[in-house]
Amino acid sequence: MTSELVVPAPISIPAAAPATGGDPLLQSKFAVPEPPSFLVARPRLTERLARGVREPVTLVVGPAGAGKTQLVASWAAEGAPGYPIGWITLEEEDGQGDSLWAYILEALRRAGVPFPPSFTAGADRSFLVRLAAALAELEEPVVLVLDGVSSLQGQQWATDLEFVLRHAGRMLRLVLVGRWDPPLPLHRYRLAGRLEEIRSEDLAFTADEAAELLTLHRVPLSRDAMDQLLQHTEGWAAGLRLFAMALEDAGDAESLVATITGNEATIAEYFVDEVLRIQPAHVRTFLLETSILDIFTPELAGAVTGRADSRQLLTALCRQNAFVQPAGDNAYRCHRLFAELLEAQLNREAPERIPELHHRAAEWFAAAGQQLIEAITHAAAAGDWALAASAVIEDHAIGRLLIDGRESRLGELLSGMPGDLESPEGAVIAAALALNVRDAETSAAQLERAEELMMSRPSGYSPALALAHLLTDAMLARQRDDTDAVLHSAAAAEELLGQTPPERRERHDELRVLVLATRGDAQSRIGAVDAAAITLTEVATTATDNCEGVRVGALAHLALIEAYRGRLRHAEKLADQATELADRIGVGTASRPVGAELALAWVAMERYDIDTAGRHLRAADPRRIRPADGMVHAAFALIRSRRLQARGELRGALTALADGGHVPGGQAAPSWLTRQLALTQARLLVTMSRPDQALETLGKLSEPEADDATVVRASALAAAGEAEQAWQLVEPVAGAAGVASPVSLEAWLVLATVAARRGEVDEARGALRQALRAASPESQRRAVQQVWADLRRVLRDDDELATQYKQLQGAAHASPAAADTVLVFEALSKREMEVLEGMAAMLPTEEIAATLYVSVNTVKTHVRSILRKLSASRRNEAVRRARTLGLI
Repeated sequence: MTSELVVPAPISIPAAAPATGGDPLLQSKFAVPEPPSFLVARPRLTERLARGVREPVTLVVGPAGAGKTQLVASWAAEGAPGYPIGWITLEEEDGQGDSLWAYILEALRRAGVPFPPSFTAGADRSFLVRLAAALAELEEPVVLVLDGVSSLQGQQWATDLEFVLRHAGRMLRLVLVGRWDPPLPLHRYRLAGRLEEIRSEDLAFTADEAAELLTLHRVPLSRDAMDQLLQHTEGWAAGLRLFAMALEDAGDAESLVATITGNEATIAEYFVDEVLRIQPAHVRTFLLETSILDIFTPELAGAVTGRADSRQLLTALCRQNAFVQPAGDNAYRCHRLFAELLEAQLNREAPERIPELHHRAAEWFAAAGQQLIEAITHAAAAGDWALAASAVIEDHAIGRLLIDGRESRLGELLSGMPGDLESPEGAVIAAALALNVRDAETSAAQLERAEELMMSRPSGYSPALALAHLLTDAMLARQRDDTDAVLHSAAAAEELLGQTPPERRERHDELRVLVLATRGDAQSRIGAVDAAAITLTEVATTATDNCEGVRVGALAHLALIEAYRGRLRHAEKLADQATELADRIGVGTASRPVGAELALAWVAMERYDIDTAGRHLRAADPRRIRPADGMVHAAFALIRSRRLQARGELRGALTALADGGHVPGGQAAPSWLTRQLALTQARLLVTMSRPDQALETLGKLSEPEADDATVVRASALAAAGEAEQAWQLVEPVAGAAGVASPVSLEAWLVLATVAARRGEVDEARGALRQALRAASPESQRRAVQQVWADLRRVLRDDDELATQYKQLQGAAHASPAAADTVLVFEALSKREMEVLEGMAAMLPTEEIAATLYVSVNTVKTHVRSILRKLSASRRNEAVRRARTLGLI
């Protein structure tokens, strides 16, 4: 409630000349606006107003329709200030002559200030001094609300008002309402802590306030629709009110929310009348032309509009709260609804200008070299696909297209590019996009077109275009299974990459990752295993977050190579990394790293963990892999054959190997894998007492005299009764430097077997001791287990050898009575220990995941790793063994 003003006896003030030139004062200007029927209470702001009038100045500033007047009027009507209030609704003409002071004097009189009738308004110094003196003698402050203060022209009125305010002895409190800051020395009051400011961001409706407004309009909306509406209007009061009115009669307000834009008739009319109409012609044109931009700098706005004063215009528009606002360092943006209106208005008034405006924006973004997506977006809007293609190539973004294809934002934008574009850059991009859908024929044709188009260009290939062409060609050759071409193009691309500006290489590190991954894959396919391991390791250790898919593939491929080389622990670690990374980046079921599952199956099989190997094989079924990859098919056939042999199904094992041949339409298997298939077939034939066929199979191998083939040949000869020849063949291999671990182990086992058959017990024990020593570091139990029947007699009377054998078997063959001999061949990680504790507490997978703040798939990956490391087939078995070992 407004308190009653108590003042001393009237002060005698000399009369001033009439200030209004005889024109009557309009009574409507003194009336506090009545609240609308849909008024939303906003106590968070009215409390600030009540607090603000304790100080000299309260500022309420915001764009048209922000609810400024409504807020201050509802606060004043409640009588919340505790002081008498004088209200003036100002218009542009009120700042001319003495009109303003006549209205101020009358408003103060109506608020209860007892000026004598003879005291009249004027803008001269004498009047201002007498007015300030009269106010200073009041016993209680008076509040003067000036609504629409931004409509006053010039600065003199503000200087005069600030003079009165400063000398009124804190008895005058101003509430200034407008679209922009009045020309008062606000900084002085701000520094003194005597200024309350309510600005655009404060006036924006909150979610609760917007919900209350819609409730008053009887428009029910879900939380999602409400959030969408609030995001679209950015809390703008008039926008929400207009939307609410539009939604009142809608049959389905929920779905209508997504379709209403700033181009709606009522909203457009409001904007045109309240914002555009009052702008000078050049400012209006500037706003329309920059409406094609989202967030923009003054430099970009200048490039699009051709104006040199863009910075000054944007600063002024921001100051005027003309729905243009700062958007970060040296950047601006339009209110979303306003931008939609401007764009629609531009489309109506000058549609022929739009392509040129987009073209200018595209050129500016392309030259900036940091915002490729914006450059492509504007180039596409301008229909200038040649510019779009050139921007992609010169930005060195071809790697992103080759990795992400049409699924990325860049690929999506370029998918509309014509396939017959007369541009070599466009042809290379079309080739890259065709590769992503495995259309090798179209890709090759487009690369040929690129070469033909370049022949007519005097300047020839730019370095960026040459690099893009070579890298795309390397990926095409990989898809065509042409390893020689892959290596040639990858080497040339790597050389060009070295000449690329460092800042481009750093920003597009996927280029180097792609070159390395392509080269590493080709090295593996031709059998350069050691070189491939080095290259793929570099990919796995240097690939950054934007190349995680490539890194998953490199880890899985490298895991298989390491399993083949007998480095089982490392293979397991790499495979776990691949599956965990795939889980983290959300790789779909169809794109799971099958190579990692196969590597884990390989490791499990070499450790003679048949059940675990079976689980991983089921997860790595190559029939679901598209496109077909010979490496996957060959590895699957190899491991499946070994598992069938371990179960005694020798014929099935031999048949399974036939499934590892070349897959039509897919990449060929690496030569090291096809060699393993042949060697495994020969070993099986030896086991099936068909040594002649085994020797025939070995004779078809390339490099039949290599160590791996020599060991198998010795085994076949021993089975054929040629023990002496077998001994002479294999003895130089066993223990020789540089021999791969699996080959060395097999060589010692062949020596032990030959010696045992000849009755040479000491030699047999010595060779077996070396074999067990070679098998122990990586727990390679399968090879030992396969010859166990022949060597069991050797262990019978040698306790040391028997103990060595038991230790090798470890947890896989330990019984409760022999629990003290159980060994864990690899320590559990910290995270695996946490998962193990959850397993021990019998928590379900989902609860373990929630407790550790990880995904369910990540927990499953850790469980698989725990089962492997503890050589357990089930969770409860793993928990029992962990307790036996004192882990939990």
